[in-house]
Amino acid sequence: MRGRRLNSNGRKGRGRAHAQPEMLLKLELKSNPEALCLVRATVERAAEVLHFQDAEARAIVRSVDEALANVMRHAYGGRPGLPIEMSCRRLEHGEQKAVQGGIEIVLADKGKPVKHAALQGRSLDEIRPGGLGLHFIRQSMDEVEFSRKKGKNLLRMVKYLSPTTQAASSKGE
Repeated sequence: MRGRRLNSNGRKGRGRAHAQPEMLLKLELKSNPEALCLVRATVERAAEVLHFQDAEARAIVRSVDEALANVMRHAYGGRPGLPIEMSCRRLEHGEQKAVQGGIEIVLADKGKPVKHAALQGRSLDEIRPGGLGLHFIRQSMDEVEFSRKKGKNLLRMVKYLSPTTQAASSKGE
């Protein structure tokens, strides 16, 4: 966790202007499909710790799984052993747009740059296998952002806790 600063009243705290989401975990993995089962289990546990409902947790896990598979397949062209970084951060109440808290997952890879047209996904009217992963990710997550910085593709996915989940978790603590 990042160091705390003194607020204007002399108390320790993060202060709203400089609040950073709390790092839950950071994984450095290779572009090997065998790693996906470990990542799925880790993300599932993180969602559980943050009190996501089962259906929301499954959607988060599937989104991360699909995104990692896309990195391996498209950014790295199926080549094994190439680096992928994944970070998970807890969004606290009131941070950024997270009125009720949530999770932020960022994937970073050094694969070929993603073309904006490729991020559109295929038409839902086309009946054939494949090409629906981006539709699913966008439908499941509250925020999905693609960017490229310092030679890395970055995918940021955010899922906020639903108000009913937040109320239930507050009662249980």
